[in-house]
Amino acid sequence: MSVSNPNQQQPSDGRDRLRDAHSTSIGGSGRWSTKRIAIYALFVALTMVLSFFSFPIFPAAPWLKYDPSGIVVLVCGFAFGPAAAAIVSVLGFLPHLFTNPFGAIISMVVALALSVPAALIYRRMRSRAGALVGIVCGAVLAVLAAIACNVVITPLYAHMSMNAVLAMIVPILLPFNLTKFAIHGVVTFLIYKPISVLVNK
Repeated sequence: MSVSNPNQQQPSDGRDRLRDAHSTSIGGSGRWSTKRIAIYALFVALTMVLSFFSFPIFPAAPWLKYDPSGIVVLVCGFAFGPAAAAIVSVLGFLPHLFTNPFGAIISMVVALALSVPAALIYRRMRSRAGALVGIVCGAVLAVLAAIACNVVITPLYAHMSMNAVLAMIVPILLPFNLTKFAIHGVVTFLIYKPISVLVNK
């Protein structure tokens, strides 16, 4: 015959469920808490804002412009995982659908190719080495996605033939995108850890 300890904490399933329903934890439980939604919204807003700040980085093609929004989606993926990266990659470029729909589609596809694979790799290898591998793999896929999108989509709105776009791959599109994602990768590698720690507090 067992005697219950009066000091032993009794189960409180009802209270626990109520507390979980209103939880603001953004830990590994995956719950859609108020705090998680707010932080996702912050990343989306930051992506939107930075996507409008662009400038040329490749003198041979000044019409191709760099914007730092890709850094935000990468950091978001490292901090919260591939699902968060996908959400921010899509919602962050929605305003451009009203002004430049083809460009917005390209931006979404490229952001997804960059951030989701990087976040998947980092989720399995949560280290500086894992982050580096994720960034490199994401950058390679993003370069391929950017070139493929330009070949398929650019002729639809830029009054250029597909052959003209194909002729631009080696001298223009490839070096521009390599430079762009190299900048994304270096900056992300330097800042992702302190930002992840900050937003997960």
